[in-house]
Amino acid sequence: MQPLAREWNELLAVSSAHLPFLRHEYLSAWWQTRGGGEWPAAQLALVLAYRGEELAGIAPLFYDRNRDGDPALLLLGSIEISDYLDLICRPGDLPDFLAGLLDLLTASPDLPDWRVLDWHNLFEASPTLPVLQAEAEKRGWSYAQERSYHAPSIPLTGDFETYLAGIDKKQRHEIRRKMRRAEESRRGVRWTITREAAALDADVEAFLSLMAQDAEKEKFLTPAMREQMKLACRAAFANGWLQLAFLEADGQKAAAYLNFDYLDRIWVYNSGLDRRFMDLSAGWVLLGYLLQWANENGRAEFDFLRGDEDYKYRFGALDRRLVRASLRR
Repeated sequence: MQPLAREWNELLAVSSAHLPFLRHEYLSAWWQTRGGGEWPAAQLALVLAYRGEELAGIAPLFYDRNRDGDPALLLLGSIEISDYLDLICRPGDLPDFLAGLLDLLTASPDLPDWRVLDWHNLFEASPTLPVLQAEAEKRGWSYAQERSYHAPSIPLTGDFETYLAGIDKKQRHEIRRKMRRAEESRRGVRWTITREAAALDADVEAFLSLMAQDAEKEKFLTPAMREQMKLACRAAFANGWLQLAFLEADGQKAAAYLNFDYLDRIWVYNSGLDRRFMDLSAGWVLLGYLLQWANENGRAEFDFLRGDEDYKYRFGALDRRLVRASLRR
């Protein structure tokens, strides 16, 4: 995949789905660990379309048995750790690209004997979906689409006070109160973003340690998944879109957010908390600082990615939905 990096990312930049989870460096890291061990038997089935010498479409696929046990072609990044996925193609090229893709997938003798395209984590409004359904109907294949995850996101105004004025009054006062209490605590509260390459590996380890204080996240962080997280952080840092943020108190890291600062938005990927600092509401305070920073630095959106946890909506997030699309021949 490596020689494709420049062309891949240039096409992604004009694609109908310009997402950090489709960046070449992110999916290369994902493939090294097969999604942190989620798909150990995966076989790469990458399909590229060219118009003359120009790369015009990418179907980043792999073959494996899906969760239903069917021989399937899935999108690279599926399912657990890449919140949003899609094809990589200009909007106007989608009909021709998808028709050609399905022709190739049907006729190619080089592919394993797949039975279903099983594509997860597409936005419900993705232009890929109606084209995929239309192509299935043309061929007499079955098409199914089901809602899966919630994906709440906060539109930002560019001004922190204006943002706060737009959310629930009780929540607005709570955010202000907790941030003020932390600042007045005389516990040396400050927050930082990892900027130096020399500090990156140690900070990623510190982040993973904070993550692991949550029992469910500790279970999630297998050795393969830890390696995947490290690779993803290094790839994002090297390409300028990692936002690894810590809240410190009493000289120690009390809370952390692993975000992607990509395009004009913050993508909130994961978080960690030291339970000893619950009295400071360290996670909420850091989230408040990050929202303030995002407003003051011209970010247009604060995307919480997948999950319908209550706090996201209390901070003013609006809901969207993701879908799973299945095409069976």
